[in-house]
Amino acid sequence: MFYYLSQLRDVFFGFNIFRYITFRAGMAAVTTFLFCIILGPILIRKLKQFKIQEIAKREDAPDLDKFQHSKEGTPTMGGLIIIGSILFSVFLWADLSNRHIILTLITCCWLAVLGWIDDYFKLTKKGKPGQRGLTKRTKLMWEIMLGCFIGSFVYFNPGTSTQLDFPFFKNLVMNLGIFYIPFVALVVIGTSNAVNLTDGLDGLAIGCVLIVSLTLGVLSYVSGHVNFAEYLFIPFVPGVGELTIFCSAMVGASLGFLWFNCHPASIFMGDVGSLSLGGTLGVIAVLIKKELLLVLLGGVFVFEAVSVILQVISFRAFGRRIFKMSPFHHHLQLSGWNESKIIIRFWILAIILALVTLTTLKIR
Repeated sequence: MFYYLSQLRDVFFGFNIFRYITFRAGMAAVTTFLFCIILGPILIRKLKQFKIQEIAKREDAPDLDKFQHSKEGTPTMGGLIIIGSILFSVFLWADLSNRHIILTLITCCWLAVLGWIDDYFKLTKKGKPGQRGLTKRTKLMWEIMLGCFIGSFVYFNPGTSTQLDFPFFKNLVMNLGIFYIPFVALVVIGTSNAVNLTDGLDGLAIGCVLIVSLTLGVLSYVSGHVNFAEYLFIPFVPGVGELTIFCSAMVGASLGFLWFNCHPASIFMGDVGSLSLGGTLGVIAVLIKKELLLVLLGGVFVFEAVSVILQVISFRAFGRRIFKMSPFHHHLQLSGWNESKIIIRFWILAIILALVTLTTLKIR
C-alpha cells in the first residue's frame, strides 16, 4: 500500500522514500513485531477462553509425558498471529503487483489453512481413531499440489529459470527442465514438514525460522540487485529483491512471537504456523534460485527431518532405533539435556550455518 505513495514523489519529495526496499523492509519488520506484541496477549486470552489448548499427553509417545506435563493447557494455534502479522505487514509495505510476492503470499496462506485444519482435527479429535490431526496422505497431497503449482509457474514463465545453481562453484549449474516442477514440490514438502518436526520445544522452531528468514532476506536483496549479483557471480532474478520485505516481515513476526513463545512458553504456534513458515521459506529459496543453498542454511531443520527418516528406516528394516526418540531434540531430552540448553545450542548452530551460507557468496 505505502509502496504506491512513491508514485506521488513529484507531488511531495518525501514520498520517494517508499521506493527503497531497505526502508520498507525495516518498517515491515517493525510492523510485524508491534502487531504481535500488541495483539499477542489478546489472542492468548481468547485461545484460553475457547479452550484452544495444547493436549500434552501423547499416546504415541508416552516417554515424553514427564517433560510435557507442564505444557498441558498452554494455548496453541498461535501461528494465527504470526501469519496474520506477516500478511498485514506485506500488504502495507510490499509491491503487491510483484509476482514473487504474490506466489509467496499464496504459499503462506495455502499452508496456513492446511495447518489450521490439521490443528483443528487434533484439538477436536476428529478423523481416524488414534490419528493426531489430518492423515499424512492428505497433507502430502495438498503440499504436492502447491509445489506443482509453484514449479509450473517457474517452468512456464519465461522470466524465470529452471536451473539449479550449485554453492561453492561459479559455473556449475544443472537445468532440470520439466523435472523442476516435481523438484519444487519436493522443496515445499521438505521445508514445511522439517519446520513442523522442529517445532517441539519452546522457541526452538521460531528462533531458527528467524535466523533463516534474516539470511534469506539478505540473499533476496543481492539476488534482485543487478550489480551485487554480477559482483558475487550469483543468478540475477529481476524483481526478486521485493522478497526482502516478506523476509523482513517474517523476522519481525518471529521476534514478536518469540516474546511469548520463549521458555516457558505462553503460547505455541501449532501447525498453522510451522507448516506455513516452513513452506514459505522453501518457496522464497526457489524464487531467488538458492534451492540447494537452503539445505545448508536450514541445516537444523534438515537434520531434524533426517533424524526422523533414519529412525523410521532403521526400525522398519532392523527393528532397532538409532535414537531414543525422534526428532533429535527429543533424543537429547531423554538423554538428560535441559530444554533451554537444547534450544539455545540449536539457535547457535543455526547462526553458524547462516554465517557459513553468507560466506559461500564469495567462495565460488
